[in-house]
Amino acid sequence: MKTVLSGIQPSGLLTIGNYIGAIKNFVQLQNEYNCYFMVVDLHAITVAQEPEALREASESVAALYLAAGLDPSKASIFMQSHVPQHAELGWIMTTLASMGELERMTQFKDKSSGKENVGAGLFVYPALMAADILLYNADLVPVGDDQKQHLELTRDLAARFNHRFGDYFTQPDPFIPEVGARIMSLDDGTKKMSKSNPNTGSYIALLDPPDVIRKKLSRATTDSGREVQYDPANKPEVSNLMTIYSQFSGMTLAEVADKFEGQMYGAFKKDLAEVVVAGLEPMQQRYHDIRKSGEVRDILRQGAHNAGAKAEKTLADVKQRMGFLPASF
Repeated sequence: MKTVLSGIQPSGLLTIGNYIGAIKNFVQLQNEYNCYFMVVDLHAITVAQEPEALREASESVAALYLAAGLDPSKASIFMQSHVPQHAELGWIMTTLASMGELERMTQFKDKSSGKENVGAGLFVYPALMAADILLYNADLVPVGDDQKQHLELTRDLAARFNHRFGDYFTQPDPFIPEVGARIMSLDDGTKKMSKSNPNTGSYIALLDPPDVIRKKLSRATTDSGREVQYDPANKPEVSNLMTIYSQFSGMTLAEVADKFEGQMYGAFKKDLAEVVVAGLEPMQQRYHDIRKSGEVRDILRQGAHNAGAKAEKTLADVKQRMGFLPASF
């Protein structure tokens, strides 16, 4: 059985973009693969976090994993920081990466643009991401288009290690779903929906109340014209809304277009809001039940135990190959 690994940062509110592009796929993958799904809190601190907010967001993301359908009997669900081997292998990967490789990362360029003080963690975190993946010798990594460059760096670092110290690491491949991998902003169909966008109307959070969802979708930007037609190049806003409709309804894009043929955008957006509300309400109820039960921490503890066993062996093998003196000899 092949191994899959992925994770989401506990910073900001998770959106329907996170659900469609990542979590929904996690739920399907857990039935076919050996899966490790993290809450990547070490990545979150590459930018300043308020301690209480980070704790709350970390537990919230884990609870949303469970509410969306991740099953701890099928997948290891854990906090990245609860498995210390991530940080140690991350340092080792940093020593294998070059400055030039890290400088070429477009996410670093985007996130550091216009800032006077940029933390070193933001610069080197692709090496930690590589460590996350390689600790479990993952075969597949669900990633969005914006993370493919980081996965290529992971493949390069794995190959570099294998060349210097003997074949050991698997070179991971991306898992990118054909539809819905990249949900765009509600106010700009050319930009990815982001939980860090200061305009809260640009995204739908997974825990948004129904009335808030309806209001946001009623105000969502649409293209000129009035045809509900899937054409990302010429009608990016409507195409994005159609993708959301398809993902929540189970209909194909062609079926969505047929359903709203001859209708105005207003009727389409009104129906879209009800489809999204109906899709999120059961998840929201499960989320609140899970938080009240307190079961999240037990699940995270067991997940870290499961993941830690694999991570400990990998790190020990890496250190032995690199020439580190064992702790007991």
